[in-house]
Amino acid sequence: MRRRDLLLLLATAMMAARGVSAQQKAGPVVGLLADLSPTSAIAGAFVAAFREGLGETGFVEGQNLAIEYRWAEGRFDRLTTLASDLVERKVDVIATAVGMPAALAAKSATAAIPIVFSVGVDPVALGLVAGLARPGSNLSGVTTFGALLDQKRLELLSELLPQPGVIAILTNPSNAAFRYQTAAAYFEGLQEAARARGVELHKLTASTESEIDAVFAMLVQLHVAALIVGADPLFNSQRDRIVALAARHAVPAIFANRYYATAGGLMSYGPKLADSYRQAGIYVGRILKGDKPGDLPVQQPTKFELECLPIRLHSRRF
Repeated sequence: MRRRDLLLLLATAMMAARGVSAQQKAGPVVGLLADLSPTSAIAGAFVAAFREGLGETGFVEGQNLAIEYRWAEGRFDRLTTLASDLVERKVDVIATAVGMPAALAAKSATAAIPIVFSVGVDPVALGLVAGLARPGSNLSGVTTFGALLDQKRLELLSELLPQPGVIAILTNPSNAAFRYQTAAAYFEGLQEAARARGVELHKLTASTESEIDAVFAMLVQLHVAALIVGADPLFNSQRDRIVALAARHAVPAIFANRYYATAGGLMSYGPKLADSYRQAGIYVGRILKGDKPGDLPVQQPTKFELECLPIRLHSRRF
C-alpha cells in the first residue's frame, strides 16, 4: 500500500513539473521592430537573411527560438507604441529593421534590453552608439551608410544621360534619417559633386502617398532630367508605385537598393543588403549566447550592387 502511494505521489509530482515547464517559454524570444510593411520585398529579404544569421549561431525560429513581429508599415508614428509593447512582453533582444526611425524608437523604449539595429546612416552621428568600434550601452548592429552613396548615384546618373542638366533627389522629411541627411555638410557635398559635373541639383520631399504623386507631377515643370530616390521605408512600401510613376513620366531614376530594379526600375546602387541583414541575425544569436552588444563593433558593408535594366534611354524635350 505504501509503495502504491509513493508511486502515485511521484506521478503527481512529474505531471506538476511538466505543467510548470509548459507554462515557461521554450526558448528565447526576439522582438523584431520594423518600419516596413510585412508584404514588401525588403521585409521578406530581411527576414530570410536574418533567420539565416540566427541559424549560423544555432537558433531556429519555431524550434528553440520565437520571434515577435511588429510592423509599422511606413508609419513612423506607430513605432513608439510597438517598441513599448515589445518591452512590456520582456523579449530577450530587440532587432530593428531597416531604418533609423525603428532604431531610435527601440532606444527610447529601453536601456536594459539588448538592441541590434540595421540602419542606413551614421549611428554615431544620431547618438545611437558612442562609437563604431565599441558602441557601449545596450545597442550594436549594422549600418550601410546609404546616404553617403548618393554622390555615387549622382555620378552614375550623370554618366548615363547624354545631357543630364537638372537632377533631383527625393527624400522623406518625416524620416529621422532625413534630418541627418539634410545636415549642411551632406547637401553641400552633394551640391559640390553636382557642380563638378555641370549638373543643377533640386531637393524634393514627400512624406505621404499623395505627395509622391505630386512630386512626379512637378518634375516636368522643373525640367528634371533624372531622379535619385533616397532610401526610406515609405518609398520602399510604395516601390511599385514609384517605379510606375518614373516610367509614366519618362524620368530616369536611380534607387538605393536592388529591389526597385527587380521591380522594373531603371537602376539601383547600394550595399548588398542580404549580407547586412544576415549579420544582424548573427549578432542577435551571439547576444543570446552571452555577448554584450556594447562590445560588438558596428558592422559596415563590404560589397555593393549595381543593377541596371538593359534598355535604351530616350531623352525628353522640354
